[in-house]
Amino acid sequence: MYARANASLGINGTVLNNVNASPLILSAEYLEKVKALAGLFRPYGIKVYLSINFSSPAELGGLDTSDSMDPAVQKWWKAKTKEIYTLIPDFGGFLVKANSEELLGHQDFGRSHVDGANMIADALKPFKGIVMWRAFVYEPEDDDRAKQAYQEFVPFDGQFRDNVIIQVKNGPVDFQPREPFSPLFGAMKKTPTMVEFQITQEYTGFSNHLNYLAPIWKECLESDTWQQGEGSTVARVTDGSVYPQKLTAIAGVANIGDGTNWCGHHFAQSNWYAFGRLAWDHQLTSEEIAGE
Repeated sequence: MYARANASLGINGTVLNNVNASPLILSAEYLEKVKALAGLFRPYGIKVYLSINFSSPAELGGLDTSDSMDPAVQKWWKAKTKEIYTLIPDFGGFLVKANSEELLGHQDFGRSHVDGANMIADALKPFKGIVMWRAFVYEPEDDDRAKQAYQEFVPFDGQFRDNVIIQVKNGPVDFQPREPFSPLFGAMKKTPTMVEFQITQEYTGFSNHLNYLAPIWKECLESDTWQQGEGSTVARVTDGSVYPQKLTAIAGVANIGDGTNWCGHHFAQSNWYAFGRLAWDHQLTSEEIAGE
């Protein structure tokens, strides 16, 4: 039922676990569960993806380090990726949250975003898998969190592998009810970027209030970055219209739960629906989608 509902909106991929991933998701026991779900979703045109924990080589594989530049770590990721594709030949790839909210990452070993992302990308490349590398990184003591992702990622523009796409929250802070679009959109001219929207209502009433989110998303998508003159909107920057992008994508932090009406509040499905519609046609108006 979940697969059919997503397919009805054109949603063609799902990340099965939270970005605050446990290394156990890559264990043989859990990969069998992933294989089972992939089999259920496949007839509906939906690929499965996994969030990974950057410390998995040490915590799951028993290595002394998870340093992306360590040959043993690189070998471990390549072997684990091959194991996954042996079970799931059409596996989509990995979503990575590292060095944010106290999760271990590449920077703990003195490495850059490029070092970390490219190491994972190299493991996926033979299987045509992709890396969605999240730009949500910050240090709690930083004096201006809104600028940190821009400062960390723009210097590396053009250095990522061609199967890496940078996943950027719509705003530069953290899904706030009101904030401008992230300055990373448009600034990354040689690296694909994708929008990450929050379908679940973390800061807009949880699942207890009626809050139609399409207007917020439309505001972001229609905002002009002016990076290549007028009309360089966030939507056109991320759909490949402004810069030639091999990869294009849009992500939504889902609000689907185990309630009989899927989303808790009776009207909350409207946000799940609106996300799917805007993913393929950002020119639709909020009013049109609400009418549907």
